[in-house]
Amino acid sequence: MIMSRQIDYYFATISPWTYLGHDRLVAIARKHGATIAVKPVNFGDVFPASGGLPLSKRAPQRQAYRLVELKRWREFLGMPLNLQPKYFPANGDLAAYWVLAAAEKDAALALALYGAIGKALWVEERDIADAATLAGVAKSVGQDAEALGARAQAPEISARYAALTKEAIERGVFGAPSYVLDGEIFWGQDRLDFLDRKLAK
Repeated sequence: MIMSRQIDYYFATISPWTYLGHDRLVAIARKHGATIAVKPVNFGDVFPASGGLPLSKRAPQRQAYRLVELKRWREFLGMPLNLQPKYFPANGDLAAYWVLAAAEKDAALALALYGAIGKALWVEERDIADAATLAGVAKSVGQDAEALGARAQAPEISARYAALTKEAIERGVFGAPSYVLDGEIFWGQDRLDFLDRKLAK
């Protein structure tokens, strides 16, 4: 019996790079029969442990180049993306709680929910730090918004989020998104081709 390989998917719910790579990751996993462990992380805690800086504290040159790269990738992938959306930066913790609540039921539900959350932030100019927005997003992908919203407030969910953040730090994750396969880290949606090739071996 051949065991399915697992991709550990560490990401920030507010990351444009996570949004740009999300659908491709799902497609790659499906192509190879791999599973995805959905692991939203608080990169506000990861950065101090890994030498990174939040966007607002990065040098002006780096902030400017980030916008150039986002524009390039938006055009290359043919994906809609507002470079400077109305509700960014936002606190992504609540969205992460909703994703984790969905993941308790099924990884596919969590993946679908995050895909819609990323689109809400980066395409639809919606505030993903707002519970009402998240409820609407959940309903749009056929999920029980009331049940998810209630579960997202449970202390076990916030504890899981903290545990995943600690796990990411311990495994050497330092940026979002990061995909870990067989102990090997692939950082960034621009490394998905390498992940694809590793899964093909």
